[in-house]
This record gives sequence, structure tokens and C-alpha cells, in this order.
Amino acid sequence: MDERELKGLLARVRRGALPVDAAVRALKDLPFADLGYATLDTHRALRAGVPEVVLGEPKTVEQLLGIVGALVARRQSVLVTRLSPAKAAALADRFPVGVFHETARIFELRKKKPRAGRVAVVTAGTSDIPVAEEAAVTAEALGATVTRVYDVGVAGIHRLLRRRADIQQAHAAVVVAGMEGALASAVGGLVGIPVVAVPTSVGYGANFGGVSALLAMLNSCASNVATMNIDNGFGGGFYAALVSRTRGRR
Repeated sequence: MDERELKGLLARVRRGALPVDAAVRALKDLPFADLGYATLDTHRALRAGVPEVVLGEPKTVEQLLGIVGALVARRQSVLVTRLSPAKAAALADRFPVGVFHETARIFELRKKKPRAGRVAVVTAGTSDIPVAEEAAVTAEALGATVTRVYDVGVAGIHRLLRRRADIQQAHAAVVVAGMEGALASAVGGLVGIPVVAVPTSVGYGANFGGVSALLAMLNSCASNVATMNIDNGFGGGFYAALVSRTRGRR
């Protein structure tokens, strides 16, 4: 239940169109739903404007089916991240109206489209696209219009310069890069919007599984760059969409 639905329910009670007992039944598990193995924060959509997002990687198929079923029963949108194809197939079989974004590893069941602004998702290389797609699909699920600018790393900086205007038109950018992570600073220096840097584990030995890119992004000299954890495309897309939502209202 989100703010609009809650206001509608209370208005029906005020008009006498809905008995008080029926309203109580609708609201009784508003803060959370106890499934035994999970305690769903069903109040989050009302409190934050976005329903709880489910991390699918460590959960069993049975747990995922129960959690998604509980969200669907409460007419909430669903976003399940880090899914294997087998788990995604089980969810799609039970909830055929949902969509599995294979590259992003996200299962989405959207009840309605929230409103946000414009987000650019930029990658250094093609190898960074899976993390970038996690960011892009997440931002789109939160209502953002996403522009994808892929494979424009600093090894061929002219590719980035050609797309600078596309990035600048967004309210926020997510920059996804492995190796030495220099792309975030390059983008930050070229555009006047918030940049969310996402380091990836893509790279050779001295990349240390993304640590080198993480440290480079944390030490960026571009003042408009903030940094997520390694491979956290979801966090980058979520944060950029929220920024775009706020800036889009101005």
C-alpha cells in the first residue's frame, strides 16, 4: 500500500463506503508481514515511495515464491535482484506477468510506474554491462528514463567526448567501470550533474577484484562523484533514480 492507496482507503471510511472493521483488516499488517523465514517491510512503499527490494541470490526458490507472493497479494511492485536463471524461471512460471531481465539478473513485476527523472548509465567497457544493466533496470523500475552510454572508457576518450551532451541532459549519471576506474573522474569533470560511481570486479590481477577501481573512485578529484561498493549496480541505479526524482521536481 502506498500513500495514494492509503488516502483512498481513509476517504472511503469517511464517506461510509467502507466499514471500519474492513479498513482495520486492510491495515493490520501494514508495517510488516511475518512469513516465519522473512519479515517483509510492507510499510516501505508508504514510507519511502518504493516497496522492499528482494535480494534473490542467497534465497531458496520456495522462499522467493513466498516473499513475492506476499508482495503481490498486497498489490505492491516487485523487484528481485541477483537471480539465477533457474530461480527466475520458477518465479516466471508462478507469476507470468513478471519480466526477467537476464543480463541484469532482475525479476520485475511492476504494478504501476512511479515518476522519476532522467538517468544516464555509462560503462567503461562491454565487460561492465551486466553491472550497468542492474543499475539501468533498477532506475527504470523506480520510474527513471534511462539513457545507456556503453563502452566509452578512457582508453579511447574520444568515444566519451562524443556522448558528453547525452550524459549532461540527465539529472544524474551512474558510471560503471573496472580496471583502474578512471572513467568516473573523467565523466565527473565533463558534466555538471551528480555522478554515482560503481566499481566493478572486471580487470586483471592488480585490480584485486575491483578494489583498485573502488579506491580510485573514492579518491576522485571530481567533486560531484560519490561511490558505491564493488559491483553494486542496484545501489547505483536506486540512488541515481532518487536523485533524478528530486531534481525533476524543480
